[in-house]
Amino acid sequence: MDTIFLEQVKVQTKLGVPEWERTVPQTVILDIEIGYDFSKACLSDAIEDTIDYGQVVARIRETLAEHSFKLVESLGEHICQLILQEFKAQSVKLKVSKPGILPGLRALGVIINRTL
Repeated sequence: MDTIFLEQVKVQTKLGVPEWERTVPQTVILDIEIGYDFSKACLSDAIEDTIDYGQVVARIRETLAEHSFKLVESLGEHICQLILQEFKAQSVKLKVSKPGILPGLRALGVIINRTL
């Protein structure tokens, strides 16, 4: 399987367990690996034969602007399912980082792997 990777994608969303934390959008950072068979795209050089990563990022930003999440786990699952279902990916590995939340900690988050 081949992989597209999107590294350090900064997005805005409402996220956090306390209600006050979900009142204002905050930045989360995503590292995404999308598994797909790119052999046809390698030969055709056509965007139709691959996953358009610009559309993936746009769609993620759109859905995160529309939703709020208490847990980074829920946010991560939401994004994984979006990529698998809407873009017909074979697998997704997603790292969600929530920076600067706890004193003395650069970031916290989750890594989720999903396969069809």
